[in-house]
Order: sequence, then C-alpha cells, then structure tokens
Amino acid sequence: MKKAVIAALVLVLAGAGIGWGLSAPTRMSAQDAALLKVGDAARGELVFWAGGCASCHAAKSANGEDLFRLGGGLRLETPFGVFVAPNISPSQADGIGAWSLVDFANAMTHGTSPDGENLYPAFPYTSYARMSGTDLGDLFAFLNSLPAVEGKAAPHELGFPFNIRRGLGLWKRLYLDPAPVIAAPESGVEADRTLWERGRYLAEGPGHCGECHTPRDFAGGLVLADWLGGAPAPTGEGKIPNITPVEGGFGSWSAADIAYYLESGFTPEYDSVGGEMVHVQENMARLPASDREAIAAYLKALPPVGTTSN
Repeated sequence: MKKAVIAALVLVLAGAGIGWGLSAPTRMSAQDAALLKVGDAARGELVFWAGGCASCHAAKSANGEDLFRLGGGLRLETPFGVFVAPNISPSQADGIGAWSLVDFANAMTHGTSPDGENLYPAFPYTSYARMSGTDLGDLFAFLNSLPAVEGKAAPHELGFPFNIRRGLGLWKRLYLDPAPVIAAPESGVEADRTLWERGRYLAEGPGHCGECHTPRDFAGGLVLADWLGGAPAPTGEGKIPNITPVEGGFGSWSAADIAYYLESGFTPEYDSVGGEMVHVQENMARLPASDREAIAAYLKALPPVGTTSN
C-alpha cells in the first residue's frame, strides 16, 4: 500500500512537472529575432488599418486623429470573463514605449509579454502569428510614431481558472499555429494566384477575419473545419454571418460586390454595413483597392461551409 501511494505521488509530481514545462510561454527563435528590423512607418499605417488596431485600442467613439490615441479600455465581454484592451500607445510607463521590436514580435506572434507572461487570446495573436517580419517591423515603426497616452487600462475581470495565465501555455500548444488555414485551391485561381495569396495573407493574418466569423469550441479555440462559416457574436447577441460562398447566401455576391462592400459599406442589395462590421469596413476602406480585391478573391475561392449565410 505504501509503495502504491508513493508511486501515485511520483506520477502526480511528474505530470505536474510536464504540465508546467508545456505551459511555459514561448518566444521566437534567436535566428528569427535577428532578422527583424524596424521598418517604414508609412507602410506600417496600412498594416495598422488592416489589423484593426484602433477598433480595440482607441476610445470606443473615437474618430479622426483620436483613432491614433491607443490608450485602450475597451471592454470585451465573453463567456470566460471581461477582457479589457490595454494601452498600446508609445507611453514608456503605461503603453509599449519601452518595448523592443523583439518584445513586440513575441507578443504579436507568440502571445508572450516582455515579462514572460502568456497573453490572453482576446488579443488575436493566433491570427497575427501569420504576419510577416516585414509587416511587424513596419507596424512597430508606425505605432511608435503615434501620440503617447498616459494611464493604464483597467485589469481584466476573470474568475478561476481563467485568471491563471500559465494555463494559456497549454491552450497555445493546441491552437496557436502560424501555418495558413486554407490550402491554395488546385484550380480556379491560376490566373490570379498572387492576388489570391495576398488575400489569404490579409484575411487569415492581420485582418483576423476568422476570429469573429469562425465558431469556437468549448475551450475558445477556433473550429478550423468551419472556417469563416459563421459564429455566435462574442457579446452573446445575434450571430456573425457565414462568409463562405454558400448558395443562397454570401455565395451570391461577386468578387466585385465584396470589394465594393469593403470600400463603401454597401451590399449588392443596397443595404449598408452595421454592427461591429462598421469598424472593419472603415478600416478596409483605407487599404489599397488591390488589397480589397485580394480579400474578395480569397473569399470567393473558399470551400463553402454549411448551407446558408445564417
């Protein structure tokens, strides 16, 4: 009996040790970090709009120049608790002004803070992990050109066990993957392969379309088999639509319709954009027309998910 108890204790301790090791925050390799360079702020502004940074980190009612004041504070209510968007302005004390480019890249692509904590995936690093080093360097340059906003955002409001950041290391091992979600189609995009690949990069990476339009499992991870097939709204009110080319739904839109919607906010039925998509559309309208066309080409070539747009 005594030997059995000792053996069980050893197994428990061994399991705890393995779990502790697997849950450790990860960082980019030294080789990848050495390749990073602070880039061009003008190009970084386009990445800023593609990534929707102001939608979460500026004040909720911000317009004009206030969209560049990234003091955070937006409350994101989810089944796991309330997440509060942090200050990402160049404030040395309260924002990311003291971060290095490598610190920034680790947060964006590994969900790891400069002090070695796992970040919560309310910050969509599972999508940003697909961003290029060039775009990260450009975005970092642009963010550091913006006004410093003093004052830290309020802390998250999370109960047990979601307030234990270490456990997110295990979550990231399951759901953090920089590989593309959708493989290039074998046919149908040959003439515009470069355009389609640009669209995939924007939609799956900085644009993080899947974070809202894809359903999640019990642990909050994206169900990639239903990529962009629609999902309950994070707020619990309504549903975010299926944007795969399903018959009778989004599939009736042409690529030109999609690109025009992203530019103007008007649907082919002469309706206008609403809800949280307003911010996304306004951001996409600031991108080059070729980027909106690329996203449209990508969406039109997706495998349909489900049978309706609801």
